[in-house]
Amino acid sequence: MSSTSTSRGRNNDLGEFLKARRAEVTPEQAGLPAVGHPRRVKGLRREEVAQLASLSAEYYTRIEQGRLQGASAPALAAIARALHLDADQTSYLYQLANKAGSARPRKHTPQRVAPQTGRLLDNLTDTPAMVLGRYMSVLAWNPLAAALYTDFSALPPAERNLMRLTFLDPRVRALYADWETSARQCVAFVRMEAAHAAQARELQILVGELSLRDEDFRRWWASHDVARKTIGTKRYHHPVVGDLTLDWQILTCPHDPDQAVMLMTAPPGTSSHQGLRLLASWAATPADPATLPRKTEAESTGDPD
Repeated sequence: MSSTSTSRGRNNDLGEFLKARRAEVTPEQAGLPAVGHPRRVKGLRREEVAQLASLSAEYYTRIEQGRLQGASAPALAAIARALHLDADQTSYLYQLANKAGSARPRKHTPQRVAPQTGRLLDNLTDTPAMVLGRYMSVLAWNPLAAALYTDFSALPPAERNLMRLTFLDPRVRALYADWETSARQCVAFVRMEAAHAAQARELQILVGELSLRDEDFRRWWASHDVARKTIGTKRYHHPVVGDLTLDWQILTCPHDPDQAVMLMTAPPGTSSHQGLRLLASWAATPADPATLPRKTEAESTGDPD
């Protein structure tokens, strides 16, 4: 077997994604006629996807098996319609298809938090805020974010990752009122990023560790569910201030598109808003470790800002 074939068989994210998505679409949903005999596959067959997309079965099969470099944009659009893909899934499909035509993975450099972004976090005294880097890594945070989640400064830099903490840290796991939804969201966010960085060493290390240590993560990562980090709501059960329902939003940093500020807020006058004020007061108590100065990963490792 050639080295190209070996590499293709080892890592065909495009094919795995397409198989996972067609397994979720029933013939009835696709408008195909019912058949009288039991089906041997869950969801749609390759031939049915090809029919719905007006492609030849051989052409679609080559795409799914990773044997076609650079599928055409109209073909990808037709496949997306046939599989009922949403906007995020369609974007992910295009990213995977483009990646298949490039043998060189994107090179990542160490991320640095801009001083202006650090000052922004410092000034947000009543709003939990943190800077997220690639693959949900936590690059910087303010005291209220540490009070809400955990004392990030006490963790080694490699362990400051929201997805890792969500699966492996019992305290963070217990923080979520709906842990499964939050955990699956983390996986979908990172899966989306993996479309253009599947060979990045830091991602491989993170996915490898979580795959070994958590069965849920292994299953959800293999499902290829994807989503963009934009805006939403999370419910927390904090050990000090009780139940909180917080809106979150992601603001991309202008100096680095792989960095974003995550802000968590509550409508004024709500119990959650009052809870954040109590949490801020608790975080400001001198005896509490959350009063340690905000640190960035670069500062903690001795790297220049």
